[in-house]
Amino acid sequence: MDINKLQRENIKNLRPYSTARDEYKGQASIFLDANENSYGSPLDQNYNRYPDPLQLDLKDAISKIKGVPIENTFLGNGSDEAIDLLFRAFCEPGVDNVVILPPTYGMYEVSANINNVEIRKVDLLPSFQLDLDGIAEAIDEHTKLIFICSPNNPTGNSIIRTDIETVLANFNGLVVIDEAYINYAKQRTFIKELTEYPNLVVLQTFSKAWGLAALRLGMAFASGLVIDVLNKVKPPYNINQATQDIALKALENIEQVNDWIKITVEERDKLSSDLAELAMVKKVYPSDANFILIQVDDALSTYNALVDQGIIIRDRSKVSLCEGCLRITIGTTQENEILLKALKSL
Repeated sequence: MDINKLQRENIKNLRPYSTARDEYKGQASIFLDANENSYGSPLDQNYNRYPDPLQLDLKDAISKIKGVPIENTFLGNGSDEAIDLLFRAFCEPGVDNVVILPPTYGMYEVSANINNVEIRKVDLLPSFQLDLDGIAEAIDEHTKLIFICSPNNPTGNSIIRTDIETVLANFNGLVVIDEAYINYAKQRTFIKELTEYPNLVVLQTFSKAWGLAALRLGMAFASGLVIDVLNKVKPPYNINQATQDIALKALENIEQVNDWIKITVEERDKLSSDLAELAMVKKVYPSDANFILIQVDDALSTYNALVDQGIIIRDRSKVSLCEGCLRITIGTTQENEILLKALKSL
């Protein structure tokens, strides 16, 4: 893969904004370069200084856990920022196209539409696995990105690894594997394959297993050439200092996160079994994520009845291949029991 040929022509020649923190490296006691408020912040902790634009301390801590070098790591305002930047950097509006595989995460399509990039949809097979022949037929010389969500949202299943490898080996554009739910899956992450596939981009997030959805912090792992492009087009200070500080603190508590993952998987398996016993439930789909997709007799009525009892799940019945389906996030033991009791009462 030639990254220069893949990226947009105007991005090749783009000179990124140079921040005050980019121009100065080293130690100092007086900073009069960035027009900040020199007196501090009206808070217990000062946030008057601009943050590290490349988040090197945070990336170093992530590197120790993920085993991925800093130069192969990009941090964004949620994974959504990385998704948007991939469109902006590599897809020429009105010319290029991307392939998405419904049912899947909705932001791929939204970002494509925002950036005026053609979407080519290749539905998953009824097994919720890749239609390799359909993907091959959809690709042409203007296809820049293929998005594969694994474990997939909203279906919950992992995509067969060898099928993903087939796409990686036969496509000259970027293959983006969204692993937002990988912590709950038996299948291992693809970040260990970055050295083997230069066209691989892996997305992960702090929003799920790490319990930091409110911070909006996402990760992208890719070749150094791809990361360099993303860093060139991103806003100068896309990750604020408070987010960097809190994330660094969270990374010190990986044992707690692992405990929550273990409990969530146990609750997922128990809830799946309990839901399968309900007469109203026609099918419980296998899940490698922190949610379960179920098919019921009347999805909308069930959804509304739960809303009336203060229980909010997700109606996915209008999504391709998910007719009559509801998506249920795994809650605490108590929340799952309340949900079951409510469903039994309908």
